[in-house]
Amino acid sequence: MTTIRYFPSLEELARRAVELPVRARRRAVLGIAGAPGAGKSTFAAALARVIGPSSVLIGMDAFHLDDAILREKGLLDVKGAPETFDAAGLEHLLLRLRQQERVFAPEFDRARELSRAGAVEVTADHTLVIIEGNYLLQETPQWAPVGGLLDEVWWLQVDSRERVRRLIDRHRSFGRSRSEATEWVKRTDEANATRVLADARRAALTIQLAAGPVRSPATSDIHVSPTTTTHPTTRRTT
Repeated sequence: MTTIRYFPSLEELARRAVELPVRARRRAVLGIAGAPGAGKSTFAAALARVIGPSSVLIGMDAFHLDDAILREKGLLDVKGAPETFDAAGLEHLLLRLRQQERVFAPEFDRARELSRAGAVEVTADHTLVIIEGNYLLQETPQWAPVGGLLDEVWWLQVDSRERVRRLIDRHRSFGRSRSEATEWVKRTDEANATRVLADARRAALTIQLAAGPVRSPATSDIHVSPTTTTHPTTRRTT
């Protein structure tokens, strides 16, 4: 099975991540951002496994508005756009993560296309929270407060043709035909990609991912793509 690899090694990135709570002297939150199909969920899960039990993973998708609300507002056909999320709810969760040792967070059930409340438990042992999502670096009024509560954000970069291929495969795996999947990607996912591509310049770190099918890799499976760029951190708070 083909795997995807990261540069620097995932172990090096994990060492950088675990320094965040040390520097902050409190629980830290690391954001993993990128366009749709960049591999954020897979990368974040792999990073959390390498870091171990001191980290916990939360997905921004857990803050999707319910399909019934999106249908009522005429937004179901653009599900995944910035306005289809409860950004204020995510902001509130981030504030609680700063203030409370034990917090319950929602989790998105992709097979059912809905969020499950209280599915992720964050305890005092979790000194690093990893949050992945498209809009963590957006500077709009809706999303800027979210970014202001992240200690660091990393941007995942992948070839656009590879992203589109992954997205089409993802939608087909959930029952859409190839033509339906392709239409959704062109109309919705790529519109959202255009919204966020300029955000990369605000990331603390840009990680170039090699092309290839995404799966959850073991540490020993990880290759590297030799392009990593460091940018000034603009989202870190103390």
